[in-house]
Amino acid sequence: MAAANSIVQYVVVRGDLASVLKWPTGALIAQACHACTAVIHQNYKDDVTQEYLSDLDRMHKIILEAKDADALNLLAENLIKNNIIHKLWIEQPENIPTCLAVKPYRKNDVSSHFKAFKLYK
Repeated sequence: MAAANSIVQYVVVRGDLASVLKWPTGALIAQACHACTAVIHQNYKDDVTQEYLSDLDRMHKIILEAKDADALNLLAENLIKNNIIHKLWIEQPENIPTCLAVKPYRKNDVSSHFKAFKLYK
């Protein structure tokens, strides 16, 4: 188990894509991969991101579930208000928000923003 203030990357995936819209599991995993890759790329020179990437075998991600697009968009708005850097992945050409990933942060710095979300199952 990771220490309380370890570096983590939170990833939030829309649960309704699988349960209601019947997206295949592989498509959902791809959305999370897209969001993670994009936010790491956009913040590659960030000191915490570099520390996170310095030990590839010990990266820690927390995968959470948002109920639907509204919940995901509301989270994105909250993160913007609180200056939490993230990437809201919008699948194209459908223009559907599917996933959100924050850049790597110290867990204590961002965990409060994700208390309303449960682990993705």
